[in-house]
Amino acid sequence: MYLVIRCPGCKTFTYVDRYQRWRLCPMCGEAINVGKAPVYLDTDDFLDAEQVVEQLESYLHQTGKEDLTEQDIRKLRAQYAQWVKNRV
Repeated sequence: MYLVIRCPGCKTFTYVDRYQRWRLCPMCGEAINVGKAPVYLDTDDFLDAEQVVEQLESYLHQTGKEDLTEQDIRKLRAQYAQWVKNRV
């Protein structure tokens, strides 16, 4: 299980193993305290997490938004759950 989180410094999305306590941001090098970082999604594996990170960065770039709203996050989680359910 992997958590999709966002760096508090440069706002880049990244992912981390759910039991990992710290993550070094791949963009700015900031040490991210996973316990304090907002969790956007809990994925089944790192391949899913990588795809979600790419799609979230693309979505924010296309829409011009700075961050996801609570409604966006709920929609993301529902879509991911539906996608996982349909691929089995």
